[in-house]
Amino acid sequence: MSDQNAPSSPIPNGAASGPTGQPAPPLQLNIQYTKDLSFEVPGAPEIYVTLREQPRVDLALDVQARPLEQGQNVYEVSLQIRADAKVGETPCFIAELVYCGVFTINVEQQHLEPVLLVECPRLLFPFARNILADITRDGGFPPVMLAPIDFVALWQSRRGPGAQDATQAPVGVA
Repeated sequence: MSDQNAPSSPIPNGAASGPTGQPAPPLQLNIQYTKDLSFEVPGAPEIYVTLREQPRVDLALDVQARPLEQGQNVYEVSLQIRADAKVGETPCFIAELVYCGVFTINVEQQHLEPVLLVECPRLLFPFARNILADITRDGGFPPVMLAPIDFVALWQSRRGPGAQDATQAPVGVA
């Protein structure tokens, strides 16, 4: 029995059809993976003996997007996080993570950049957050628990005159 009163799909005009004739989803996460992970404790083992207070953790975040297959709407989006922990001027640890996803995106061109730089990293963030917390805890320090990130604000802060199109070259969001 068919449901003739079903609401129409929210897929924008111009989206490709899937193999069954159904419209392709606007955003599909094909795979996610850790591309690079580094954890260093430059002052080990002494830092563990002398550490008497919670280290100050400075964080840096970047989002990059690049097309993988020309004309196939397939993109790699990478979420890059760096955490530098210090007590005073003494380094405790340095953690670097590049967490990526390969996405198939079927949206109109004017919506591509916000999907790549807002929606895709929003999907990747919880997994990257867990990896960073686990690696710092397993390294002998209190886990670094990242607060939720407003990817819309990050994207908008980078927008402006001369902003490049996300489909033409790698795009970063600081």
